[in-house]
Amino acid sequence: MNPAPNLILVGPMGAGKTSIGRRLAERFGLEFTDVDQVVVERCGATINTIFEHVGEAGFREREKAALGQVLAETGKLVSTGGGAVLDRDNRLAMQRRGFVVYLRVGVDAQLKRLGRDRSRPLLQRGDREQVLHDLAATREPFYLEVADLMLDTDAMSPGAATTALAQLLAAQWQRSEQAA
Repeated sequence: MNPAPNLILVGPMGAGKTSIGRRLAERFGLEFTDVDQVVVERCGATINTIFEHVGEAGFREREKAALGQVLAETGKLVSTGGGAVLDRDNRLAMQRRGFVVYLRVGVDAQLKRLGRDRSRPLLQRGDREQVLHDLAATREPFYLEVADLMLDTDAMSPGAATTALAQLLAAQWQRSEQAA
């Protein structure tokens, strides 16, 4: 057993962090928190608008602050943004304050899942497939670095992935109430 006060989902866009996260939170009696949504609420603007006004670097600063605030609490299931792992301090905070699950997904599945999605600023840059390959090449090592557990969600529905992950977590993770 690997005790931790929070359960944290990392992985690329389209891996199922939000849809699986909501289901898992309910199953484990945790409060679901989407870090991107925290940033949106704090800023009073969409992620696209934040990117337009302060760029990716400005968004990442806000993301880091929101993640730090969320991880200071206990009993959370935290869905991170795909790029949250890029920051070393974020990675350390995740490892210190949670049991981290990497939801892995291939580019082909991402393209299918994100086909109609126009809300993701990083996908507005030319060839979506190439962008996803480039993001995967950059971020995969960081996902692997922080992960306590990995689940490939390529061929799974959110319900099936939730069931599979819940079984793995029951054997490998124990909720602790350690303070910040």
